[in-house]
Amino acid sequence: MKIRQTTFILIAIMACLIFVTACNRKSGGGGKRTIAVIPKGVSHFFWQSVHAGAESAAKELGVEITWNGPAQETDYTGQSNIVEDAINRRVDGIVLAPTHKDALTPVVERAAREGIPVTIMDSGIGTDKYVSYVATDNRQGGSVAAERLGERLGGKGKIAILGVKAGSVSTDEREQGFQDTIKQKYPGIEIVAFQYGESDRAKSLDRATDILTAHPDLNGFFASNESSTVGAVQAIKQKGLAGKVILVGFDSGANLIDDLRAAAIDSLVLQNPFKMGYEAVKAMVAKLNGQEPPKRVDTGVKLLTKENIDTPEMQQLLKAP
Repeated sequence: MKIRQTTFILIAIMACLIFVTACNRKSGGGGKRTIAVIPKGVSHFFWQSVHAGAESAAKELGVEITWNGPAQETDYTGQSNIVEDAINRRVDGIVLAPTHKDALTPVVERAAREGIPVTIMDSGIGTDKYVSYVATDNRQGGSVAAERLGERLGGKGKIAILGVKAGSVSTDEREQGFQDTIKQKYPGIEIVAFQYGESDRAKSLDRATDILTAHPDLNGFFASNESSTVGAVQAIKQKGLAGKVILVGFDSGANLIDDLRAAAIDSLVLQNPFKMGYEAVKAMVAKLNGQEPPKRVDTGVKLLTKENIDTPEMQQLLKAP
């Protein structure tokens, strides 16, 4: 009889513990659901704007977010560890911008197995075990850059690409979209160099300088993210080639805007990072509320030039928090 009573008490205690754990997870420990938002990195202006968008959605929708990412966008292991930690803390959901499509696949699939939904933002992942993919149409962004550079060069000349890093889906797609459009529409333009800046301003400067030294007759440059654009424009200015080598970059920042106004940069392909962070958190909250958000959300691209920089549309995009 005593054995039966003891067994019953143990079962009751276990049931209570399971119930309390479930309640704590749903409430995030403080009455609100908790969503871990994990960017590729934290140093670029782009990610600060993504953070602002995520915070805006969280306040509007009544959830809490934690913001944590690796210092460098090439730190695959560091980002994977951050995701593992979020899973172990039993957050309600994860919003992730993968540093690498394959390196982050195992932890995303682990989250799915353990019942923690994941929304992917900015850059793709090598699995379909996610709720929604919120990002720029990066192939289109690369194509927009190619169209601009092709037109500015009159369909002729030698150009180079300063990429970011192999395996980052977002920038891989930009670079591929750029190359495809140049080859298809501008056969008179030759791509004479393609190097990676490893998402680092200093390395991007070194790579761009090497390219300009090796190809003194270069006519144009495409740089596929913020750090590569910073490196390319610095190299061009140091070589005294501002306005002579046509640079089309990607993303923005205060210094890049100054360089565009000074004609050291011809144009910038702009994403909408604020919207990206906002829509990614919104999609996650919809999932947690039992809804099915769109599998793909395109946050759009715009081409910023010296001619349209002061228009209301561009100013609104540039001045987003």
